[in-house]
Amino acid sequence: MRTRFMFTTDLHGSETCWRKFLNSAKMFNLDALVMSGDMTGKLMVPIIKRADGRWDATFLGKDEILEEQDIPEFEKKCRLISYIPYRCDREEARLIASNEQYREDLFERQEGEIVKVWLGLIKDRVPDHVKIIISPGNDDKFSIDDILRNDKRVNFGEEEVIRLDEEHEVMCVGWANRTPFDSPRECSEEELEQKLEATAAKVLNVKTSIFCLHVPPKFTHLDDAPMVDKDLRPVVQGGRMVTIPAGSTAVRKIIQKYQPLASLHGHIHESPGATKIGRTQCLNPGSEYSEGIFKGYLVEVTGDKITKLQRVEA
Repeated sequence: MRTRFMFTTDLHGSETCWRKFLNSAKMFNLDALVMSGDMTGKLMVPIIKRADGRWDATFLGKDEILEEQDIPEFEKKCRLISYIPYRCDREEARLIASNEQYREDLFERQEGEIVKVWLGLIKDRVPDHVKIIISPGNDDKFSIDDILRNDKRVNFGEEEVIRLDEEHEVMCVGWANRTPFDSPRECSEEELEQKLEATAAKVLNVKTSIFCLHVPPKFTHLDDAPMVDKDLRPVVQGGRMVTIPAGSTAVRKIIQKYQPLASLHGHIHESPGATKIGRTQCLNPGSEYSEGIFKGYLVEVTGDKITKLQRVEA
C-alpha cells in the first residue's frame, strides 16, 4: 500500500510555518501530516491597555501604540513569527515583569491558547481524509497534551503507536536525553530507553513501521549542536562555533535493534539531513522557524520500501 506524508518538527510557535505545513496536504496530495513536537513558542508580547483606550506594545524592538481595531492584526503578526501576544492592563504588566511564577503560569496558559488557534486552522486547510499525527517535543509543556488529545482531527501519538494506513504504523516518543536547558520532557538515557522499549512493544510489524522520535540518534551528524558554556552561550574557538554530538544513545540503540523502515527526528535545528543506520532511513529536516521558513520531508512509503523522499523548504 502506498502512502504519502509530510514530516516536520520544531515550529516553536511560528504560525507561518504551521500554515505552510497544513497547506502542504493539498499541495502534495498527501495522505497524512506527521509532526514531532516542539510546537509552542518561547516569547510573550504584552499588549498593555492605556488610560486613553489605546494600547502599548513592543514588537521587534519597536514601541507601538495601537488602536482597538488594530489589535487582531497585531496579534496575528506576533503569532506568525512565533511570539505569543497577550492583552493586559498596566498593573498586570508590572506583575508579569516582577513575579516569575505568575509569568510562567500565564505563559503556559497562553501556549495552550495558541495551540487551540492552530488546531482551528485545520478544517479549512486539510482535507478530511488526511490523517494528522502529532506528538510533543521536549520543549512542550504537558498542559498541551489534553488539548491535542481532545481534538477530533488529531491523532495524539506521545508514547503511542498510531496506524498510518493498513500496513504502516508510526511510533511516537517526544522525550529527549538531558539538555543544558532543563526542558519539560527530558530524562536520563536509561529512562529514555525504557520509554522507547515500552512504546516499541506496541508495534505490530517493525519492518514496515516508522519511528517518530523527537531527539536524533547520537553520532549521526543529525545531532551536531552548538556547545554552550555555563551561561548557555555558544562556545566559539578560532572564530568558529564549536559543535558536539547531542543526540541520544538510547535512540541509536533502539533504531539499531529494531531497524524500522524510517526514523523521523528533529530537536537539533542546525543539523538537517538524512543518514542511514542499517536499513533505517533517519531524517532531520532542521528548523528555521524564527525566519518563517518551513522545513520538512515529503516521504512516500510502499510496503517495506521508501519510494519517494524529498526535502522541502518554503
